[in-house]
Amino acid sequence: MIFMEIKDTLRQKLREPGKYAQAVLRWRRLSFNDAPPIFGNSKPKSGSHLLLQILNGFTQIMPYAYTVADPVRTIEKNGRRRKPSEVADDLRAQPRHAIGWGYIESSPENLAVIAKPERVNYFIYRDPRDMLVSQVFFATDMHKGHGMHAYYNSLPDFDARLKVAITGNQQDDLYMVSVRDRYTGVFKWLTQEHVMCIRFEDLRNNRDETLLAMLDQVEKTGYKIPTPREKVLEILIEAINPKKSHTFRSGKTGGWVDHFSEENKALFKEVSGDLLERLGYEENNDW
Repeated sequence: MIFMEIKDTLRQKLREPGKYAQAVLRWRRLSFNDAPPIFGNSKPKSGSHLLLQILNGFTQIMPYAYTVADPVRTIEKNGRRRKPSEVADDLRAQPRHAIGWGYIESSPENLAVIAKPERVNYFIYRDPRDMLVSQVFFATDMHKGHGMHAYYNSLPDFDARLKVAITGNQQDDLYMVSVRDRYTGVFKWLTQEHVMCIRFEDLRNNRDETLLAMLDQVEKTGYKIPTPREKVLEILIEAINPKKSHTFRSGKTGGWVDHFSEENKALFKEVSGDLLERLGYEENNDW
Protein backbone atom coordinates (compact mmCIF):
# COMPACT_ATOMS: atom_id res chain seq x y z
CA MET A 1 0.00 0.00 0.00
CA ILE A 2 2.77 2.42 0.98
CA PHE A 3 4.74 1.44 -2.12
CA MET A 4 1.75 2.22 -4.35
CA GLU A 5 1.28 5.61 -2.69
CA ILE A 6 4.96 6.45 -3.24
CA LYS A 7 4.72 5.27 -6.84
CA ASP A 8 1.65 7.46 -7.48
CA THR A 9 3.32 10.46 -5.86
CA LEU A 10 6.42 10.05 -8.01
CA ARG A 11 4.31 9.64 -11.13
CA GLN A 12 2.48 12.88 -10.37
CA LYS A 13 5.70 14.79 -9.70
CA LEU A 14 7.37 13.51 -12.87
CA ARG A 15 4.35 13.90 -15.17
CA GLU A 16 4.73 17.56 -16.07
CA PRO A 17 8.57 17.55 -16.38
CA GLY A 18 8.19 14.52 -18.63
CA LYS A 19 5.55 16.27 -20.73
CA TYR A 20 7.81 19.31 -20.98
CA ALA A 21 10.69 17.15 -22.23
CA GLN A 22 8.42 15.57 -24.85
CA ALA A 23 7.29 19.01 -25.98
CA VAL A 24 10.91 20.18 -26.33
CA LEU A 25 11.54 17.31 -28.72
CA ARG A 26 8.24 17.74 -30.59
CA TRP A 27 8.53 21.49 -31.09
CA ARG A 28 12.34 21.61 -31.16
CA ARG A 29 12.50 24.51 -28.79
CA LEU A 30 13.34 25.19 -25.15
CA SER A 31 11.06 28.19 -24.69
CA PHE A 32 7.25 28.18 -24.89
CA ASN A 33 6.40 31.85 -24.53
CA ASP A 34 5.16 32.68 -28.04
CA ALA A 35 1.54 31.54 -27.85
CA PRO A 36 -0.92 33.44 -25.60
CA PRO A 37 -1.89 32.10 -22.17
CA ILE A 38 -4.97 29.87 -22.37
CA PHE A 39 -7.40 28.97 -19.60
CA GLY A 40 -10.34 26.61 -20.03
CA ASN A 41 -13.12 27.03 -17.49
CA SER A 42 -16.33 25.11 -16.89
CA LYS A 43 -19.42 24.88 -14.81
CA PRO A 44 -19.23 21.47 -13.05
CA LYS A 45 -20.90 18.58 -14.91
CA SER A 46 -21.11 20.69 -18.06
CA GLY A 47 -18.41 19.30 -20.33
CA SER A 48 -15.16 20.15 -18.58
CA HIS A 49 -13.45 16.94 -19.67
CA LEU A 50 -14.53 17.42 -23.28
CA LEU A 51 -13.01 20.89 -23.11
CA LEU A 52 -9.87 19.47 -21.51
CA GLN A 53 -9.46 16.99 -24.36
CA ILE A 54 -9.62 19.86 -26.84
CA LEU A 55 -7.04 21.81 -24.84
CA ASN A 56 -4.82 18.74 -24.86
CA GLY A 57 -5.22 18.75 -28.63
CA PHE A 58 -4.09 22.39 -28.65
CA THR A 59 -0.67 21.25 -27.41
CA GLN A 60 -0.32 19.34 -30.69
CA ILE A 61 -1.06 22.32 -32.93
CA MET A 62 0.56 25.19 -31.01
CA PRO A 63 3.76 25.40 -28.95
CA TYR A 64 2.47 24.63 -25.47
CA ALA A 65 4.30 22.07 -23.38
CA TYR A 66 1.22 20.46 -21.80
CA THR A 67 -2.08 21.10 -20.05
CA VAL A 68 -1.81 21.46 -16.29
CA ALA A 69 -2.77 18.23 -14.51
CA ASP A 70 -4.91 19.64 -11.71
CA PRO A 71 -7.77 22.11 -12.18
CA VAL A 72 -8.01 25.42 -10.35
CA ARG A 73 -11.05 25.10 -8.10
CA THR A 74 -13.31 27.53 -6.29
CA ILE A 75 -14.67 24.71 -4.14
CA GLU A 76 -12.29 21.99 -3.01
CA LYS A 77 -13.17 18.32 -3.23
CA ASN A 78 -13.89 18.27 0.51
CA GLY A 79 -16.49 21.01 0.01
CA ARG A 80 -14.50 23.92 1.41
CA ARG A 81 -15.04 27.18 -0.46
CA ARG A 82 -11.70 28.82 -1.07
CA LYS A 83 -11.06 32.52 -0.59
CA PRO A 84 -11.12 34.58 -3.81
CA SER A 85 -7.49 35.53 -3.21
CA GLU A 86 -6.48 31.85 -3.04
CA VAL A 87 -8.07 31.09 -6.40
CA ALA A 88 -6.57 34.20 -8.00
CA ASP A 89 -3.13 33.23 -6.67
CA ASP A 90 -3.50 29.82 -8.34
CA LEU A 91 -4.34 31.53 -11.63
CA ARG A 92 -1.25 33.74 -11.37
CA ALA A 93 0.87 30.67 -10.66
CA GLN A 94 -0.16 28.88 -13.87
CA PRO A 95 3.05 28.20 -15.84
CA ARG A 96 3.42 30.31 -18.96
CA HIS A 97 4.34 27.29 -21.07
CA ALA A 98 1.22 25.28 -20.13
CA ILE A 99 -2.53 25.48 -20.69
CA GLY A 100 -4.60 25.86 -17.53
CA TRP A 101 -8.14 24.79 -16.73
CA GLY A 102 -10.54 24.66 -13.85
CA TYR A 103 -13.84 25.51 -12.21
CA ILE A 104 -13.70 29.15 -11.22
CA GLU A 105 -16.17 31.97 -10.69
CA SER A 106 -16.20 35.36 -12.39
CA SER A 107 -15.03 37.14 -9.26
CA PRO A 108 -13.28 40.53 -9.57
CA GLU A 109 -10.08 38.86 -8.36
CA ASN A 110 -10.19 36.18 -11.07
CA LEU A 111 -11.18 38.59 -13.83
CA ALA A 112 -8.30 40.87 -12.91
CA VAL A 113 -5.94 38.00 -13.74
CA ILE A 114 -7.46 36.40 -16.85
CA ALA A 115 -9.90 38.81 -18.53
CA LYS A 116 -7.34 40.52 -20.74
CA PRO A 117 -7.15 40.90 -24.53
CA GLU A 118 -3.75 39.21 -24.69
CA ARG A 119 -5.12 36.06 -23.04
CA VAL A 120 -7.48 33.33 -24.31
CA ASN A 121 -10.31 32.19 -22.06
CA TYR A 122 -13.03 29.61 -22.68
CA PHE A 123 -16.06 28.93 -20.50
CA ILE A 124 -18.28 25.93 -21.19
CA TYR A 125 -21.82 25.48 -19.87
CA ARG A 126 -24.70 23.11 -20.53
CA ASP A 127 -28.49 22.82 -20.64
CA PRO A 128 -29.44 22.99 -16.93
CA ARG A 129 -31.69 19.95 -17.27
CA ASP A 130 -28.90 17.75 -18.61
CA MET A 131 -26.51 19.21 -16.03
CA LEU A 132 -28.83 18.22 -13.19
CA VAL A 133 -29.23 14.67 -14.47
CA SER A 134 -25.46 14.34 -14.82
CA GLN A 135 -24.87 15.75 -11.35
CA VAL A 136 -27.32 13.38 -9.70
CA PHE A 137 -25.82 10.29 -11.34
CA PHE A 138 -22.28 11.48 -10.60
CA ALA A 139 -22.91 12.25 -6.93
CA THR A 140 -24.99 9.11 -6.35
CA ASP A 141 -23.04 6.44 -8.20
CA MET A 142 -19.61 7.69 -9.27
CA HIS A 143 -18.16 9.95 -6.58
CA LYS A 144 -18.45 8.60 -3.05
CA GLY A 145 -16.66 11.67 -1.72
CA HIS A 146 -19.25 14.05 -3.16
CA GLY A 147 -21.02 16.17 -0.54
CA MET A 148 -24.43 14.92 -1.70
CA HIS A 149 -23.47 11.23 -2.03
CA ALA A 150 -24.82 9.95 1.28
CA TYR A 151 -27.93 12.11 1.17
CA TYR A 152 -28.83 11.15 -2.40
CA ASN A 153 -28.41 7.48 -1.51
CA SER A 154 -30.72 7.94 1.47
CA LEU A 155 -33.52 8.92 -0.91
CA PRO A 156 -35.74 6.20 -2.42
CA ASP A 157 -35.07 6.76 -6.13
CA PHE A 158 -33.72 8.97 -8.91
CA ASP A 159 -36.95 10.96 -9.08
CA ALA A 160 -36.59 12.06 -5.46
CA ARG A 161 -32.94 12.98 -5.98
CA LEU A 162 -33.72 15.01 -9.08
CA LYS A 163 -36.35 16.99 -7.17
CA VAL A 164 -33.72 17.91 -4.57
CA ALA A 165 -31.27 18.89 -7.32
CA ILE A 166 -33.91 21.19 -8.81
CA THR A 167 -35.05 22.88 -5.60
CA GLY A 168 -31.76 22.78 -3.72
CA ASN A 169 -31.24 21.65 -0.16
CA GLN A 170 -31.27 24.03 2.79
CA GLN A 171 -30.20 21.77 5.65
CA ASP A 172 -27.66 23.50 7.87
CA ASP A 173 -24.97 20.87 7.35
CA LEU A 174 -25.79 20.10 3.70
CA TYR A 175 -26.55 23.23 1.71
CA MET A 176 -27.13 23.25 -2.06
CA VAL A 177 -28.67 26.10 -4.07
CA SER A 178 -31.55 25.72 -6.52
CA VAL A 179 -30.99 25.23 -10.23
CA ARG A 180 -31.80 28.88 -10.92
CA ASP A 181 -29.23 30.10 -8.40
CA ARG A 182 -26.63 27.70 -9.82
CA TYR A 183 -26.69 29.62 -13.10
CA THR A 184 -26.21 33.08 -11.64
CA GLY A 185 -22.49 32.71 -12.26
CA VAL A 186 -23.04 31.58 -15.85
CA PHE A 187 -24.72 34.87 -16.73
CA LYS A 188 -21.77 36.73 -15.26
CA TRP A 189 -19.42 34.88 -17.61
CA LEU A 190 -21.67 35.56 -20.58
CA THR A 191 -21.08 39.30 -20.19
CA GLN A 192 -17.27 39.11 -20.17
CA GLU A 193 -15.65 40.61 -23.25
CA HIS A 194 -12.46 38.56 -23.17
CA VAL A 195 -14.10 35.17 -22.52
CA MET A 196 -15.48 32.90 -25.23
CA CYS A 197 -18.55 31.16 -23.83
CA ILE A 198 -19.29 27.77 -25.39
CA ARG A 199 -22.38 25.64 -25.07
CA PHE A 200 -21.63 21.95 -24.55
CA GLU A 201 -24.33 21.18 -27.09
CA ASP A 202 -22.49 23.16 -29.78
CA LEU A 203 -19.31 21.16 -29.23
CA ARG A 204 -21.32 17.96 -29.65
CA ASN A 205 -23.73 18.97 -32.43
CA ASN A 206 -21.81 21.70 -34.32
CA ARG A 207 -18.34 20.43 -33.58
CA ASP A 208 -16.27 21.67 -36.51
CA GLU A 209 -17.76 25.16 -36.55
CA THR A 210 -17.26 25.52 -32.79
CA LEU A 211 -13.67 24.27 -32.91
CA LEU A 212 -12.85 26.75 -35.67
CA ALA A 213 -14.37 29.55 -33.60
CA MET A 214 -12.15 28.49 -30.69
CA LEU A 215 -9.11 28.76 -32.97
CA ASP A 216 -10.27 32.20 -34.10
CA GLN A 217 -10.36 33.22 -30.46
CA VAL A 218 -6.67 32.36 -30.17
CA GLU A 219 -5.77 34.40 -33.23
CA LYS A 220 -7.72 37.43 -31.96
CA THR A 221 -4.71 37.99 -29.69
CA GLY A 222 -2.53 38.55 -32.76
CA TYR A 223 -0.90 35.14 -32.58
CA LYS A 224 -0.89 33.01 -35.74
CA ILE A 225 -1.42 29.27 -35.20
CA PRO A 226 1.46 27.53 -37.00
CA THR A 227 -0.45 24.38 -38.00
CA PRO A 228 -2.62 24.56 -41.18
CA ARG A 229 -6.34 24.65 -40.43
CA GLU A 230 -7.12 21.46 -42.35
CA LYS A 231 -4.66 19.55 -40.17
CA VAL A 232 -5.82 21.32 -37.03
CA LEU A 233 -9.36 19.98 -37.26
CA GLU A 234 -8.10 16.45 -37.87
CA ILE A 235 -5.88 16.63 -34.78
CA LEU A 236 -8.54 18.12 -32.53
CA ILE A 237 -11.23 15.68 -33.65
CA GLU A 238 -8.88 12.79 -32.92
CA ALA A 239 -8.22 14.23 -29.45
CA ILE A 240 -11.93 14.20 -28.58
CA ASN A 241 -13.02 10.95 -26.96
CA PRO A 242 -15.50 11.47 -24.10
CA LYS A 243 -15.29 7.81 -23.09
CA LYS A 244 -11.71 8.40 -21.95
CA SER A 245 -13.05 10.60 -19.14
CA HIS A 246 -13.36 8.82 -15.79
CA THR A 247 -16.60 10.73 -15.19
CA PHE A 248 -18.13 9.78 -18.56
CA ARG A 249 -21.68 8.42 -18.40
CA SER A 250 -23.51 9.25 -21.64
CA GLY A 251 -22.12 12.48 -23.09
CA LYS A 252 -25.22 13.08 -25.20
CA THR A 253 -27.35 16.20 -25.40
CA GLY A 254 -31.03 16.29 -24.52
CA GLY A 255 -30.80 13.14 -22.42
CA TRP A 256 -32.88 14.82 -19.72
CA VAL A 257 -36.08 13.83 -21.56
CA ASP A 258 -35.47 10.22 -20.48
CA HIS A 259 -35.34 11.17 -16.80
CA PHE A 260 -37.72 14.09 -16.23
CA SER A 261 -41.24 13.08 -15.24
CA GLU A 262 -44.13 15.49 -15.81
CA GLU A 263 -43.89 16.36 -12.12
CA ASN A 264 -40.16 17.05 -12.50
CA LYS A 265 -40.88 19.31 -15.47
CA ALA A 266 -43.49 21.29 -13.55
CA LEU A 267 -41.17 21.67 -10.56
CA PHE A 268 -38.26 22.76 -12.75
CA LYS A 269 -40.41 25.41 -14.46
CA GLU A 270 -41.64 26.69 -11.11
CA VAL A 271 -38.14 26.96 -9.62
CA SER A 272 -36.17 28.08 -12.69
CA GLY A 273 -38.59 30.64 -14.13
CA ASP A 274 -37.24 31.97 -17.44
CA LEU A 275 -33.80 30.39 -17.02
CA LEU A 276 -33.97 28.24 -20.17
CA GLU A 277 -35.24 31.15 -22.27
CA ARG A 278 -32.46 33.45 -21.07
CA LEU A 279 -29.88 30.80 -21.91
CA GLY A 280 -31.41 30.18 -25.34
CA TYR A 281 -32.41 26.55 -24.75
CA GLU A 282 -36.16 27.15 -25.09
CA GLU A 283 -38.26 29.88 -26.72
CA ASN A 284 -40.83 29.77 -23.93
CA ASN A 285 -41.85 27.70 -20.92
CA ASP A 286 -44.05 25.37 -22.99
CA TRP A 287 -41.74 22.38 -23.28
